Amino acid sequence: MYKQLTSVAEPVDIWLTVYFIHKTMKGNSAYKYFFKKAINQHFPDTSVVLIAEVEERFAELSKDTKFAAKSTNPIDRRLDFSAYFLALIKVLENKGLSYEQIRAICIEITIDFVSPKNFIQKWLKQLPPKLVGLKIARGFLNTLNKKVSVKGNPDGFRAVILTDKRETYDLGYGVDILECGICQLFQKHQANKYASILCEVDKVTSGLAGLELIRKGTIANGAEKCDFRFKKK
Repeated sequence: MYKQLTSVAEPVDIWLTVYFIHKTMKGNSAYKYFFKKAINQHFPDTSVVLIAEVEERFAELSKDTKFAAKSTNPIDRRLDFSAYFLALIKVLENKGLSYEQIRAICIEITIDFVSPKNFIQKWLKQLPPKLVGLKIARGFLNTLNKKVSVKGNPDGFRAVILTDKRETYDLGYGVDILECGICQLFQKHQANKYASILCEVDKVTSGLAGLELIRKGTIANGAEKCDFRFKKK
């Protein structure tokens, strides 16, 4: 039986950390542990079967995201993670769970995944805002902008990194996602309504970095772009 959650978590953000330490995530499938953990907790009697179904779904979905591992656009690295989310969503939907039940489980998994597990992880998440003003960070952001502003694949991401303090609440760092690979993946598999769940992986991770996320809209919710602006807390 599904265990009803008593509360729904605050939205969270992975992007800032991804931009700064994305190479540490390259080819990493450790996220699966958190999915399996949640499945075991919520469906103890059928967890083995459900995990097998998720893996089977993922094997099919990952054909659409195989390009991400070698994409020249580093944001595309998130598509492997997103395809696993979509696999879970499809399995839970077939099981008869409501949108809100699926959303709650997805958010729970994501918060567990992004939360620091030790002092070093906590320090790494708080490091980017401290580096933004440094000359070496500006050079890194300019180089990264050249990569993310060009699509590595037609089904991938395109973004712009902003460093003008006048446009970024005096921080010197912001992001506009102009084309979203996650939305394209979910749309292709008739799962549009679930794409916005992954938009909810924003405020908490920003908070873990010591930042407040300020955003007007997301592509998944009908906006022309996902605008990420931050203020130091």
